Amino acid sequence: MAKVSYVAQRTDARLVRMVLPVRKRDTHKGDYGRALLLCGSEGLTGAAMLAARAALRTGAGLVHLGVPEKIYPIVAARAGSEIVFPIPCDEAGRLCLASFDEIDRRLVGMDAVLYGPGLGRSQELTALTLKLLQTCRVPLVLDADGINAVAGHIDVLRESACPVILTPHDGEFMRLGGDPKAKDRVCEAMRVAARTKSVLLLKGYRTIITDGLNVYRNTTGNPGMATGGSGDVLAGVIVSFLAQHVMPLEAAAAGAWLHGSAGDLCAGRLGEYGLLPEDMIEALPRLLM
Repeated sequence: MAKVSYVAQRTDARLVRMVLPVRKRDTHKGDYGRALLLCGSEGLTGAAMLAARAALRTGAGLVHLGVPEKIYPIVAARAGSEIVFPIPCDEAGRLCLASFDEIDRRLVGMDAVLYGPGLGRSQELTALTLKLLQTCRVPLVLDADGINAVAGHIDVLRESACPVILTPHDGEFMRLGGDPKAKDRVCEAMRVAARTKSVLLLKGYRTIITDGLNVYRNTTGNPGMATGGSGDVLAGVIVSFLAQHVMPLEAAAAGAWLHGSAGDLCAGRLGEYGLLPEDMIEALPRLLM
């Protein structure tokens, strides 16, 4: 098999400035996109809140957060500028096939969707995910359990009705058919991106972002970000950029740089041991000034 050749671009602040829309004086919230976030389950409410706050802090005009009805009172009580709404769920507090009609109704008028953080796993969730792939017409970020749901259904992923961004860590990457220990991680990421017909953001030291042809490498970030919830923040940033009509590859690459840079900013102030995802969210606006 011939070796894949590539020239990796490095993410930086200029990329973020280049892709994000300029804020005009004569403007309103509708000009900066509507993001639909489908997140959370019973016992996993934090993922939904982190993703939604990150999306708001990075410029999305409107953030609609759909959560299973069992956790709706908890999330709604903590909400700020998010538009939170309940979705029918199963007895365990997870989204299921009964959720689809409400999700389909909410998709109208949206510019981007995030699906996965804190959803949990079940056969019905998998079926719901596959149905969403066949229905959604705007860019879709599949994160965490969203990735787990499609891992055994690459054929459906390849035929999705919308552009898809996958954001796996090494374990999820392996479930997608990738080898996280490959000698050349870039080539392996490119192979999986091409196989899934997606934009792939492979998390880790020196995050790789690729659509199978083009490659970005991100060098921001630090070990203090290796904590629960950090990935939810990244997913929220990416869906925010997509909602603002940034192209999927650039949205993922710019999101990786901004997320890592926020972590570096916080580590410099708090140290790596005390760094929390909430700290990164609060740092995001400083990097967009």
